[in-house]
Amino acid sequence: MFNDWLPFLIYGIFAVLIPSTMIVASFKLSQRPKRFVRARRIPFESGVSAGSPPKQRFTVSFYLTAMLFILFDIEIVFLYPLAVILHELAWFGFAEFGVFVIVLAVAYVYIWRKGALEWR
Repeated sequence: MFNDWLPFLIYGIFAVLIPSTMIVASFKLSQRPKRFVRARRIPFESGVSAGSPPKQRFTVSFYLTAMLFILFDIEIVFLYPLAVILHELAWFGFAEFGVFVIVLAVAYVYIWRKGALEWR
């Protein structure tokens, strides 16, 4: 009975040991100053300080680019299950894969020609 659970026990030990070792090592090896400068207490995210909210409005191209990114990102996620069972589907799966990639390529070329990917 114990031999059946031994791999899970070893995996669990490593799952706890590796991240905890990394966290402890990062605190021990960091070269940070002991006292904090006032500027370090200000929230900072993605290279932009989180001061007052922006006074300007975002253009429509910003939202269009974001939606296109999400669309193509989600479409690529559908390729993973197909790639996993591609050998089971044989030529039919390969044809479906090809049609899917062609549709994505046509859509990409279309939005590229329309100028939706140009940042103005």
